[in-house]
Amino acid sequence: MNRRLAILTLGLLAAVVPASAEVAAFDRQAWLRDYEFLKIQLERSYSNLAWFASPGSGNNLPALERRTRRALDAAEGDDDAKAAILGFVAGFHDGHLQSVPTLQPGLQSGLQSGLQSGGINAPVPTPRPALDKMSPVDGCAALGYAPVRGIAFSLPFESLSGSSIESDGVSRVFRSGIATSARGTRFGVVRIPRFRPQDAPPASCVQAWKAEQAAHHRVDADVLRDKIADAWFEILAAQLKAFQKAGVAAVIVDVGGNTGGNDSGDWAARLFTSRDVHSARLLMSAAPSANGYFDEQLGTLRDTLSAHPQAAAQVKSALSNAVAAFERRKAGVAERNCDLSWVWQQQKPWSPSGCSRLIEAGFASGQVDYLPPGALGDRTVASSMYWAAAVDPLRGAWSGAVYILTDDKTASSAEMFSAVMQDNAIAKVVGVTTEGDGCGFMQDDAPVELPHSHLRFRVPNCVRLRADGTNEVAGVTPNLLVQPTQGEDTRARAARVLEVIDEDLRKGTQA
Repeated sequence: MNRRLAILTLGLLAAVVPASAEVAAFDRQAWLRDYEFLKIQLERSYSNLAWFASPGSGNNLPALERRTRRALDAAEGDDDAKAAILGFVAGFHDGHLQSVPTLQPGLQSGLQSGLQSGGINAPVPTPRPALDKMSPVDGCAALGYAPVRGIAFSLPFESLSGSSIESDGVSRVFRSGIATSARGTRFGVVRIPRFRPQDAPPASCVQAWKAEQAAHHRVDADVLRDKIADAWFEILAAQLKAFQKAGVAAVIVDVGGNTGGNDSGDWAARLFTSRDVHSARLLMSAAPSANGYFDEQLGTLRDTLSAHPQAAAQVKSALSNAVAAFERRKAGVAERNCDLSWVWQQQKPWSPSGCSRLIEAGFASGQVDYLPPGALGDRTVASSMYWAAAVDPLRGAWSGAVYILTDDKTASSAEMFSAVMQDNAIAKVVGVTTEGDGCGFMQDDAPVELPHSHLRFRVPNCVRLRADGTNEVAGVTPNLLVQPTQGEDTRARAARVLEVIDEDLRKGTQA
């Protein structure tokens, strides 16, 4: 190649490369459009938006909006703009409102084109394991049964004099033991690291698996899950009965660092008292996705009606009334539409019945907040409209004083448990205010994706109301505040927690 030709070739390359390979220039206006798009999506579907726009929430959304806009105006590149939007979302202090990984655009578009053309890019479904051909250990591992972090007590009660461990939380579901205060008072301590039976030690799954095989049943993942969940509650009830037999002065339920789970956070409260326990009011964001939740409840209730044609008139009436209630809620979704754009300019007192875009959805326990044991004659029927009926045989496994130990990482279903125990005067909460995640999700909605940056966010769609009418996302405030102090290690704080509880018991002011 001669010199002139080489120069011409380099010139052509220089003209082509910037259009195809050079990093795109920072587009501030595109990021501002992303920000406006995100705010509109929050106005449409974020269940906690009106709450966080109230003075009672402790947040100031107009100030947050101004800070974010200033940050975007001052951004010098994509990284700055991304940080501004992520900071905006973090500013709500809602653990359920969070970013999720951005999808790689090439893979999704390639799979889609493969589907359209019938070409080699068509996705191949990942085969599910053939459970009947697997050993119990391998099968339980394949289904994801494994203990989570946080098995140990959130404070080291076992390191204190006069304390002992009854269960290590590894070979059995719950870590538990006896802790003794400086005055010699004995407390039963049980650790619940997560409100999700699937996070129990694999031994629980293996035992249930072997039982299914011994009964010559085909191993079914859903049946196995239900049996493990039943065993989870049964083991907890047995531990509480053991504490009763041991004559401890009170039970301490350690949910420090418990990040949540599922509805077992509501059901478990029934094991700690023989008195009536009422679940929290539930509200859903009045967005189209709420229809999915209502349809799920309607399907369950209608199936139950169809499966019990010979049920008593009282039972049929209760189920029919539940169906009618969910039909009314579903029909009322559109009526709850209102303009929430005001939240970026001003603060207003919170009212779920006002301009909040929230619709009544029953209770955290289903259609009703309480049913007496045996009320509908059949626990399966009762569970279709009152989910906590599943633990009816275990109610009141413990009947004494209860204290819930929380920290600033106690969240979601662990907050539901703490709140329902506190609101029903079953227990006192000791420690510090919980994280403040609240209800989170009753329906698995697709994340919101911003059109320019493709940042993606999960947006909560439900609200649980406390007995005083406040939003559970505000966190659960302890009855007995025990904050970390300078120079104090966790062992000293564990001893101090016992002292505080001991003193409260001696005053006779327990729940």
